[in-house]
Amino acid sequence: MHDGIDTQYFQPQPGAKLKLPDLDLTGVAEIVTYVARGMDSYRGFPQFIEALARLQTQRPHCHAVIVADDRIAYGAKPPEGDSWKSYMLAKTPLDMGRVHFTGSLPYGGYKQVLQASSVHVYLTKPFVLSWSFLEAMACGCLLVASDTAPVREVLEEGQNGLLVDFFDSQAIADRIGQALDMGGQAAKLTQAARDTVVQHYDLAKILHRQMELLEKLMSV
Repeated sequence: MHDGIDTQYFQPQPGAKLKLPDLDLTGVAEIVTYVARGMDSYRGFPQFIEALARLQTQRPHCHAVIVADDRIAYGAKPPEGDSWKSYMLAKTPLDMGRVHFTGSLPYGGYKQVLQASSVHVYLTKPFVLSWSFLEAMACGCLLVASDTAPVREVLEEGQNGLLVDFFDSQAIADRIGQALDMGGQAAKLTQAARDTVVQHYDLAKILHRQMELLEKLMSV
């Protein structure tokens, strides 16, 4: 039984603009977002950076916001050094004026990032599904996510988001570009994404089930 997502707190804000204490993207039309505890291979950080480099050559006005600490939360170290961030930036040409690393954010700032996102990218090897994935869905984000378990338990291709090969950075870049070009057609996917979380993972419903389970166990 899931812990539940506060869908009253994490909800869409139509027309939201991103302005944090150290980052003002209120004039930016295309914002690609990525959220994780750290920057590591288990969460597809290397592929995301490679995809971002390809995307930047095609979309000169696209910005990326990466909400993660420069540490390895899961998986192995890079071939050189102790940081996937430094390793990938050293080998991948990027316009750093359009790449914004925020580190961890307070809940309010994190929610602003999700609400202002044009496309939210979630990549993972088969592992525990991140709460941030469901929170992004609750905020009505347009999801491009890896075609891996357990993502497929929640996201259905073309219904509430878009799936992509975890290992294929070119495909990831193409999928992000496709999502950015959807325009008004994205509304069906984003509404379905929120509906999925409200129906199956809403905190109020989950708490009710948890209480019923506890009462049942105590009565045995």
